[in-house]
Amino acid sequence: MFPLQSIFFPGETVPLHIFEDRYKQLIRDCRDEAITFGIPVYIHDSILFGTEVQLVEIVNTYENGEMDVTCVARQVFKVIEFENQMQDKLYAGGEVEFLENVHDVDVVDKKEILGLIEALYNLMSVPFTPISADKFHSHVLVHKMGLSFDQEYELLQIAKESERLAYIKNHLVTTIAVLEEVNRTKQTIKLNGDFKNFDPLDFEDFSIK
Repeated sequence: MFPLQSIFFPGETVPLHIFEDRYKQLIRDCRDEAITFGIPVYIHDSILFGTEVQLVEIVNTYENGEMDVTCVARQVFKVIEFENQMQDKLYAGGEVEFLENVHDVDVVDKKEILGLIEALYNLMSVPFTPISADKFHSHVLVHKMGLSFDQEYELLQIAKESERLAYIKNHLVTTIAVLEEVNRTKQTIKLNGDFKNFDPLDFEDFSIK
């Protein structure tokens, strides 16, 4: 295992710079034995969930043994046991339980989320590249929706796609509402700073009783 304060979702490309001896050994073992390794997320002083990662390529090897590697994230797991150093190895290991990834949504649900993401990007004046609903899932653009680190970690633990999309929808609806209110406030401030022609009140139309 390679604990990090980072979150990777299945299908995501994982670029890593390897400089510690224990992880140099880990990468060599993955290359020589064609094995995968886990990146458990270090958060709140604990290690509970993470992602299995497969080495794709050692891009660069430096004179001091450091490496730039490219990996791909595969399955999410829950840590059952964690061993800070495996026997006869420099790196950590342990026992994990893989989470079943349940695909239980249709195209309509995906289109709704895509529409909300586009609305969010428009509010932020950020270019949005359209994505086919057939190719979209909860892990696409997950790092580009404004989720906090804690929110991403919560999302990582959800096994059902329908529940992941519901989580994302709630975040997007809330964020969009906040941004719309901010934009309204900015516009109000701007208008109140402009010179205006006010129609004077005709006091003859008023009486004091």
